[in-house]
Amino acid sequence: MWHAPLVQTRRLTAPLAVGLVALVAVSGCRTSPSVAAYVGDQQVTAVELQAAVDERLADPAIAEAAAGSETDFTRQVLSLLLREEVYAAAAQRYDVEVTDADVSAFVDRSLAGQDAAALFAQAADQGFSRDDVLESARQQLVRREVAEAAGEGGALDEAALRARYEETRGDLEQVELGYLVVPDQPTADGVVGELTADPAAYPAVAARFPGQNTLPAVAPVALADVPAPLAAGVAPAAPGTAFTVTVPQVAGVVVVYVGQRTTPSFEEVRGQLEDEAATGLEEAGAALVDEVRTDLDVTVNPRYGALEDDVVREADGGVVDLLDEPAGTGTGSGTTGTGSGG
Repeated sequence: MWHAPLVQTRRLTAPLAVGLVALVAVSGCRTSPSVAAYVGDQQVTAVELQAAVDERLADPAIAEAAAGSETDFTRQVLSLLLREEVYAAAAQRYDVEVTDADVSAFVDRSLAGQDAAALFAQAADQGFSRDDVLESARQQLVRREVAEAAGEGGALDEAALRARYEETRGDLEQVELGYLVVPDQPTADGVVGELTADPAAYPAVAARFPGQNTLPAVAPVALADVPAPLAAGVAPAAPGTAFTVTVPQVAGVVVVYVGQRTTPSFEEVRGQLEDEAATGLEEAGAALVDEVRTDLDVTVNPRYGALEDDVVREADGGVVDLLDEPAGTGTGSGTTGTGSGG
């Protein structure tokens, strides 16, 4: 059965990363049994680590994901806590700030209409909390800000963004689109007549033909995201018209309604343009964050494992890398449609 989503949504382009923990100052010996890890002159105590683990395991979905691999899960959480502290230090060194509002706006753009609750549920099934997801988004933005502060932000200049807008504005054009499946061609011809005479009747007409391949209401769709079997007919269609098409593996005839076409303004898509231009910027920022991490001399208590490539692993290296790095840093690729961490 053919079924194509109206919009190809983009998931967060970051790994699921850091949770919340309070770190306290430490002095003297860096091998205390009560300390899980040292980050510069800060420390994550064993008590704090356990509290962070327990906080996540209070979510039944996370507890199920961690069941049978509790030691690995503890290492995962410790990796997240260490990463959070490293990013905080990087933001302080480069005097940058990413606010909660910045994170919220970035997540909304990345979801592109996708249900946020579904994303958080998916993360929980992989052992990550809602705060882990949001902190991951924050770190992606920190990488951008750090790179910009270091003079690497040319791709995000106003002139560069406006030039990109002009280059891609044709792809940004949106069309109001509806489609529904009816049993046969005579019925389809009748529905075309109804919709052409009264476009506002679309919801009522669609309600007569419910199904997996029927949209209950007209919705705006980027022309680039129009389902492939419909694209050839949508492109030349005049606003307020309908047409029919047969689609392989779909029983019946598809009636397609085409409404008004609009092109978003530069300001409406500015955030999207910035996100698309930021890939190289994030790689540069990741390298700068790595320098901060090296300077901090992160040390993990051997009872928890060894720190390798920003991840706390079993001493023999047998733990799967749960925190992939961005392309160009030499430690792997992203997961589940997300991008990479720093």
